[in-house]
This record gives sequence, structure tokens and C-alpha cells, in this order.
Amino acid sequence: GWISVCDSGLCTMDAATLTYDTLRFGDFEDFPETTEPVWILGTKYSALTDKDEIFADVTSRLWFTYRKSFSPIGGTGPTSDNGWGCMLRCGQMIFAQALICRHLGRDWRWVNGKQQRDEYYNILNAFLDKKDSYYSIHQIAQMGVGEGKSIGQWYGPNTAAQVLKKLTFFDNWSSLAVHVAMDNTVIIDDIKMLCKSESPCAAAAAAAAFPQTDGPRPFNGYPSGANCSEDTLAWKPLVLLIPLRLGLSEINEAYIKTLKKCFMMPQSLGVIGGKPNSAHYFIGYVENELIYLDPHTTQPVVEPFDDFSIPDESFHCQHPPCRMNICDLDPSIAVGFFCSTEEDFNDWCKRMKMISQEKDALLMFELMDFQTARFPDVHCLTPDFTDSERLERFFDSEDEDFEILSL
Repeated sequence: GWISVCDSGLCTMDAATLTYDTLRFGDFEDFPETTEPVWILGTKYSALTDKDEIFADVTSRLWFTYRKSFSPIGGTGPTSDNGWGCMLRCGQMIFAQALICRHLGRDWRWVNGKQQRDEYYNILNAFLDKKDSYYSIHQIAQMGVGEGKSIGQWYGPNTAAQVLKKLTFFDNWSSLAVHVAMDNTVIIDDIKMLCKSESPCAAAAAAAAFPQTDGPRPFNGYPSGANCSEDTLAWKPLVLLIPLRLGLSEINEAYIKTLKKCFMMPQSLGVIGGKPNSAHYFIGYVENELIYLDPHTTQPVVEPFDDFSIPDESFHCQHPPCRMNICDLDPSIAVGFFCSTEEDFNDWCKRMKMISQEKDALLMFELMDFQTARFPDVHCLTPDFTDSERLERFFDSEDEDFEILSL
């Protein structure tokens, strides 16, 4: 059933050695027979009567795993992300869900063997393992160099969020506004200014970054014809990523109720996190177990056909997903939300403020109308760190060269 790979003992193995064929999953009927609701990215299901619908929803999420035999990253780098790319793949999954919400809608469903809308293939093409796909493992790994991460180095949730934000500059088809909340604080006014700001089309920058090659070059990582409209959007759809640390070495149980409520929101994109050096994409929960997609499966690279069609079966998890106890979650995570309109964002703010009024729910971050002058956070150890460096040291659990002191 939805038995965690960890529960089956596979987590004691080197996860990088797993392949799709070596993984073994139980029967769907083993899913808990509970009257408690199942929440998947803002949609509520019954574990007793909605198993087919749950499985269809989970299977429709884009599933990005380790791949092998792709072109060398940077021309001379690795040809597989086996063993180091799990957080990069989780970043791809949470961002792919944002693009699905943007272009296909939350209720869109994938059916194996069925011809899908062009927007679906445009989205998938943007994540293929090739250098001119704008959210490819190549682009994420190379963009991470600017965040202080060498190619082949493990990322934390904050690094993944920062890199994806930078890569959206080239994606003028989606025309997204990406905000990575800093210092555990979401400033409403800053986000509204970002989503209402005008920005020039990124086609010129994209052309400079990826010069014309022989034959038709994918536009923005998508097949030709996937151009954006030149019309300026009154509100750019928002992808809100909030890196958080919900404890020191383990999650503070006071945050669990609030974390669950994030999966209940219609704007939910899920959570990226997991365990140190082992990342997962969490898409929901049932009772006290998180439901997640696991990237620790090595599959061969997929090459599109000459007509840009893509064999897509391996990009969808067609077995019941994994589960883990929420208390086993590493405290370093990033929570994601998608707000397609200003009204959608206002609704998200309203829901968050309602949670803050519940006496037994501890907010994971502060929601403020405007930025106010305040003293630096206690974790700003010296004035020499840039914001990015400071957050990297605080949020990314792979950084072991410092410790948080009790005052």
C-alpha cells in the first residue's frame, strides 16, 4: 500500500543505488482504513471511499527522479545526478506543480496513454535533462554555482528555492512572480508590488543565454509556438516559497498542526524537505503520516522525439506513494503556495491570519502587511554575511560547520 520506502527497510540501503525495477511497493488496499480525511495539495479525500481519486491525483503530479546518461552538465560535468540531485529533483517537482496550476489547473489529471493538452508537454519539456530546458538539472546545477554550490553538491531547501527563482527570469511563457520569503517573514505589500510590477519580455535575455543552434531551438525550453502573450498581466501568478527551520535537530511538535493546515489550503504546492541529505516532495498527509514522492530512483534519461512529443510514463509515479511519520521530518523545509490572482492571494492571507488566531496552532512564519524596521535576527551572527549566505547557513541542514548556540 502506501508503505514508506523507509518502513520497508530500503532507507538502510544507499538510496542512490535504487532503480525503478528494484523498488517494491505494497498493494493500495494497505492504505489506512481510517475515517480521518486525506489531504492532497488542498483537496480533501476519504480514505474509505476515494482511493481511486486519491491515486489519480497523486499519479498526475510530475515525478522527477535521478536520471542517468544525460549530456554532461556544463559540457564536462556529471552525466547522472545519482546520489546528489534529490533536492534538485524535489525543487523541480514543487515548481512543476506550480506550472501545472498555472497552465492546466489544479483539477487536471494525467491518464496513461491519453493525448494531453499542448500545455502539458510544454511544461514537461521545460524539465527535461538537457541544457536548453529552463528548469533542467543542468540549469539548476549551474545556477547553483552562484549560490555557492559546486556542481554535484547537495542542496538544501533554501538553495533550491533561490535557484528556481532565478531561473524563472527566462520563462516568459509562464510569466510568474516568484517570492522567496526571508527571515521567516512574509510581507504582503512586497508581494503585491512584485506581482503587479511590469517586466520586459525575457526573450532577448534567453536568446543571449542560449545562442541559436542548428535546427529549431525550443523557445523558453518549450517547443516553438509556446510563446507568451505580449500583454502585461495585471497580476502575475505568484509562486511563494518559504524556507523554514521548525526546530534544531528535529521538528518542534508545536508546528505540526500548522504544517498540516498548509496542505489543506487550496493554494498549496506542498513542501520540499525530508531528512539530512535525503530529500522528498511532500504533497499531503493522512492522520500523522506525510504523503510524499521520492526522487531516489534512478531511471534512464528521456529524449524527446523529432516532433517534440515526449514519452512521459516515467514522469508519473504509477505506484502508491511513500509515507512517513510527520515527527521524522527534518526541521529544514520549504513550504510552497501558488496564487493565480490577487483575490487568491488575499484569500491565502485571510486563511493564514485565521490560523494565527487558533490558540493551539503555532505559526511557522510571520505575516505582516508592511516591512517595519527591526533589529537583525538573532541568527545574523556577523554583519559580513549577505542575506543569501546568512539564510543558507541557517536553513540548509547540510551545513555542519556551525552550530546554533543556546542563549
